[in-house]
This record gives sequence, structure tokens and C-alpha cells, in this order.
Amino acid sequence: MESSGIEQLHWDDAPVFLAVSRQGTLSATAKELGVGVATVSRRIERLEKALGVTLFLRHQSGYRLTREGEDLLPRAEQLEQAMLGFRQQRAPSNEVSGHVRLATAENLANSIIIPALASLLANYPDLTIDVVTDISTVNLHGQEADLAVRMTRPTRGNLKIRRIGALEYGLYGSKSYVSSRVHTDDACDFGQDRFIGWAEDFAHLPAAQWLDTHLQGRALILRTTTLSAQLQAAIAGIGLAVLPDFLARNSGLERLPVSMDFNQAIWLAVHTDLSRSRRIRVVADHVVAALQDSAYGLVDAQ
Repeated sequence: MESSGIEQLHWDDAPVFLAVSRQGTLSATAKELGVGVATVSRRIERLEKALGVTLFLRHQSGYRLTREGEDLLPRAEQLEQAMLGFRQQRAPSNEVSGHVRLATAENLANSIIIPALASLLANYPDLTIDVVTDISTVNLHGQEADLAVRMTRPTRGNLKIRRIGALEYGLYGSKSYVSSRVHTDDACDFGQDRFIGWAEDFAHLPAAQWLDTHLQGRALILRTTTLSAQLQAAIAGIGLAVLPDFLARNSGLERLPVSMDFNQAIWLAVHTDLSRSRRIRVVADHVVAALQDSAYGLVDAQ
């Protein structure tokens, strides 16, 4: 008698399915799992045959989940969590292991998050972390990342979202630029000033809106798509820039005595299906603690 599909199912193919859905390519999955590319391909094909559905669309750029694959994903994640729980029953209570993918802004990563990861990884040597800073292409709902720290509130996906605070901003310029400014009694008289700001695609950001209000139709002398570029332009003396305090305070720039009427909210987003994973919680708690350290200028933490 021919065996049914469920009898042909190999439960150890589920981690391969999850890895491909997260990595997007066979080669990256093979590297993560420590097996050959042919093994990964064979096990995905075996799983698809056992279930009688196509789980992935094969493209030159990589593998993408089909609708059936997306439907299977939460069940595979539940199985992953069950296996983690099973292992923890025989593991020391302080053991945290596995892989976590964190998406965030490059400036937050370089200035705050990555330096803070040193102690975390020292405490948990079996933990590995990907830090992805190209957040415009990262989709938590599609499992391209497990958690994210973002400067705009996510609006899509099966996510748990928490506001963890806000960044304070100031108006900064180089010492040479500030000393050469035309001073008036009005601290907000910027009629003779040059400003550095955001490209049009970023007009929704609070800093861009502040500049739009105060420039009153005047053009920016320089527009960029990153905060790091604005920082360097201000250091070079090109003009004034609206920058987060944590980024500018140790740069040698001077902060003008101008009160900003906004803060930039910071959001933590975690895929709902992974929110109870111990490794995810450990990384999330550590990153939040680093961001809420008052030395970095994060205020109004919740």
C-alpha cells in the first residue's frame, strides 16, 4: 500500500523550510545550517512532495513563499518554538542560543546598538545576531527579520509594537559656521543661514517638516538621504542641520540655543509568532535597555 503524504513527512524538514523562508536563497540557508545547497534543495522538494503543495516561487533573485507557504509558516514557527521549549527543559536556565535577525537604522546600529551587543554576546556565546540596516527592504511579516527598532511606526504585518521612547533633536553647525553667522535678537531668525536637510522622499520626517516650516519656501543648500551624510556636511561647515543629539553631541558641532518642538519616536516591533521566544526577548530587552540609557538622549521611555 502506498504511504500517505503525512507518513512521508520528515519533521526535520521544517527547520529547513523556515531557514529558506527567512534567508531567501539556498546558498544562505546552506551556510546557516551547515549543509550543502543540494541538501537544502532536496529537503524542500521532499517537503513539498509530502504536503502536495508548492511552498516557494523560484526566482533568479531567490526563493519567495507562495500563499500555501505563507499559510504553513506560523505552524512551522510553532513547531520551532515547541522544539526550543523541549530543549530548554534539559538546558541550563540561563542558556540562550540560536539566531536573531534585527533590523534598524544604520545610525542607531553604529552608535548605540552594536556597541551594546558586545556584553550580550559575551554572556550568551551560543547566540548569533544579524543586524540589517537597509530597513526599507526588510519585512518582519515575511520573516526577513525577527524584530526591528524603527523611527517610524510599522503599520503592516502580524506584529507586536511598543513605543520605547523618543530621540531629542537640536540645531547644529560647525564652530566656524556658527561663529560667522549673522546674529540677531531673534534666535529663530535664520534669514541668512544655509541649511542641510532631507531629500523629497523623506518629507514626512519630523526634522524635514521643522525645516520646511522655518525656511518658509527657501531651498536647502544640500539635501541627503541619510543622517550620517547630514552630519558630515555640517562638520564640513556647509550649513546648519537638524540632528539627533546622540549623533551630534560628540562630533565637535555646536548646538544652537533653539528649542525643537518635536521628538522622534522610536518603536520596537517583534513578529507576534516569535514574541515569546526566549532568544528574541533577550535581544529585544538588551537593545531597549541600551537605547533607554540616558547617555544617548532617548527621552519619554514607555
